[in-house]
This record gives sequence, structure tokens and C-alpha cells, in this order.
Amino acid sequence: MAGTLRRLANSEKCRVLQDKLDDWYKDYHINSCDSNLNVCCELLELNSKIQGQLFQILSVTAREGGQYAGVETLKCRFLPWLGTCFSTSSSGSFSENSFGILNESMDRKLSPSHERELNGVESKLSSTRIELNSVRQELRAAKEKLELRSLDSMEDYERQIRLLKDEISILSAETGILKSRVARSRSPSPIRHSSRASSPFIRSESPTSAKLTNASRQAHLISRFNDIFASDRLDAQTMLRRYIEDLEMVQRIIFIATVESFHAAKMAFRQFRLRVRKSLSPSHMGPESLEDAIIDYIVRNLDLYDVQSSVNEVISAMNVNPKISFPPDVDFILISGFIREMCRVAFSMQTLDPPLDIAFTVDGELFTESKYRRTYDSEHTAPLVYYHVWPALMENDDVIVKGEAVTKRGALWSSVRSRSRSASPLRSRSASPGRNLTSRSRSPSPRRSGTPRF
Repeated sequence: MAGTLRRLANSEKCRVLQDKLDDWYKDYHINSCDSNLNVCCELLELNSKIQGQLFQILSVTAREGGQYAGVETLKCRFLPWLGTCFSTSSSGSFSENSFGILNESMDRKLSPSHERELNGVESKLSSTRIELNSVRQELRAAKEKLELRSLDSMEDYERQIRLLKDEISILSAETGILKSRVARSRSPSPIRHSSRASSPFIRSESPTSAKLTNASRQAHLISRFNDIFASDRLDAQTMLRRYIEDLEMVQRIIFIATVESFHAAKMAFRQFRLRVRKSLSPSHMGPESLEDAIIDYIVRNLDLYDVQSSVNEVISAMNVNPKISFPPDVDFILISGFIREMCRVAFSMQTLDPPLDIAFTVDGELFTESKYRRTYDSEHTAPLVYYHVWPALMENDDVIVKGEAVTKRGALWSSVRSRSRSASPLRSRSASPGRNLTSRSRSPSPRRSGTPRF
């Protein structure tokens, strides 16, 4: 291209064209018509040669610029100039047609390549999105695995801490035994024996810390029991309603979870008290009785209570209870927080003197105003309890906190029908017919066991 431009610049065609134009201008009025036309045709021929070289340079320059370079310049300047070069109508229509043809050809050349590039960019973008989604899924899975590992490690740490505390208590008890044996072997004094013989009178006059705090602990536990009914129970009910539409079944599940929590906590308290008795009985020498020392030790070491074992027992008992049903895709672990808190409160209530317990209940029993409140949807003239919503808290035979129950006419027959329906897989996941439908308090007093069943 540079060589063609250099040849055009060095040639004398442009100068000759300018000189002939000047001469024609001077002789235009003198020449005849034929002479002027001949000069004009000569100038057009000379100009066409120059334009041919310029068009060649234009074509070479456009090719050197690439596929898209110079497109806007050609559209804005060259094509409009071609359209305005001819003055006649036929020439104008020809220029317009040529302009349209050029535009169409340029569009045809540009559109396939442009579409190919767009398709390539879109494919890259889609592949990038797929990779990003896979990375996000891997990150989410890694986070879940990390959380599970942290939970497992926390449970292992808590289990090890409980074992270490148990070992420490056992070792401290053994140390006390050894110290007492050493003291007795070194200085066996009859005075000490006589003072030890008169110790029952002294024991009765020296209350332990558990006795001193009995009233305050009882008030705190009763308040916590009421808070669980007002807050934690409603939270558990809201969580269960996401999976179970039947409000009656949800309330039955929560009530049975409460009853089973008290039973598991009382069983754990008995076992814990036996272990403490076994550890303290060989070395007990204090002024208080052995039972007071045991209760005082349990009150001071409530954190040694393995509440998770009680929660597991409650969930296992609920899984085989024919009175309740649950969707197969979820588990009673949903309300494990409620069960855990109820087990802790029930365990602490066993350290009181006298201990607090829930009332013995059975569906279809006679409604008692002093023990229960009716729910808002109850039939207030019905004499029998259809089902219980919340147990009453008892101190021996005295009602400390009222429970809540639903009364309904025909409650006895509804209870019988629910028993017959409970054998179906839809109503219960239990295959054991040996468990009855009564709510249990597993350690009823002799007076409670005499409650008539309707």
C-alpha cells in the first residue's frame, strides 16, 4: 500500500489535472461546445485514473485494518459520498441500491462472526457459573462436615469431662477413706468413740447447705417449671406444627415428653444417689446424717448429671409409645432442647425435701378443678378429661402448680377408639402392644396408685 501511495504522490497526474483545469477555465468562453466537451471528457478520464488508484489504496488499507477496523468510517463517510456523487435520478437510485447492498454485505459478514463470539462468551459464562455452583456446594458440604466434627468433638469433650469429674469424686472419696483409716490407726481414743456415739443428737442440730437452701431452690424450680410451660412448651409446639397439622397430637407429644422426662430424671437421680452413697458411706464422719450428706453432695454437683442419657431414654420411650405418631421423615430430636431442660428441672426437684413430682394422669379420668385448668376449646360441662396438655406439679398430695387439660363429652369412648387406632402404622411407629395409653409417672405413691381408672 505504501508503494502505491508513493507512486501516486510522485506521478504528475494530479498536477496535469490541475493545469488542464486552469487552462479550460481560461478558454471556456472562447472554445466551442465540442471543444469544451472534449476537454471535460479528458479531465474525467484523468480523474478516473486517479480515483482508480485511490480506490485500490482504500481497499488495501481496509484489508490491513482487520475484520472490523474502519467499518464506521466507511459507513459514515464513504457510502454517503457514493450516494451523493451522481445528480441524476437513475444515478441516485443506483447509489441507494449500491449503499443497501454494501450494508447488507457488511452485516452478513459481521453477523456470523459476532454471533460466534457471543456464543463462545455465553458458553464460557455458563461453564463458569456451573463451576461456581459446584464450588459453592463443596463449600457448603465442607462447612456441614466441619460443624458435625465440632459437635462430635464437643460431645466427646463433655463426656470426658464428666468421666474425669466422676473419677475425681471417687478418688477424693478414697482419699478421705485412707485419711480416716490412718487417723484411726494412729490415735484410737475412747473419747472419740463416745463423742461419735452421741453424734445423732448433734446431727439433728446442724442443718446442711441443702436444707438451708431448700426453700429458695424450691421457689426457683417452681418458677422455672412455669417458665417452661409458658415459653419452652410453646416453642416446641411451634416447631412440631411445621410437620404435624393436628394440634391435639402435638399437645399429646409434648405432654408425654414431659412425663417421660420426669420418669427418666427420677431414675437417673436414684442411680446417681446410689453411686454417691457407695462413695461416701465408708468415709462419712460428719455431724450430719449420711442421707443429708448425699443430698448436699448432689446439690453441689448437679453438673455431674448425665442429662444426654436421660434425653436419649425419653426419645426411645416416645418412639415406642402407641399413643402418639410422628411423620417418618422427622424425629423427636426436634424437641430435644425442651426435653433436656425438663430433665434438668425434674432432676433438681428430686433434691428437695420433700421432692416435687407430677401428678399421675390417665385419659378419661374425672376432671378436678383443684388440679387442672380447662383449655379454651374444652367443653366446660364435660366431667371427664379427653387428654392432658400439661401435668400438675405436686408436693406429696398438695397441688403446687395446676396443670392443663382438655375436657370433652364422650372422652372415655374417644380414648378407647384412639387405642384401637394406635395399632395402625399411620398413628404410631410402635409395634409393641404391651404399653398402655396411660401417661406414666413410673414411681406413683401408694395413694396415687389407688386412683380409679375410668
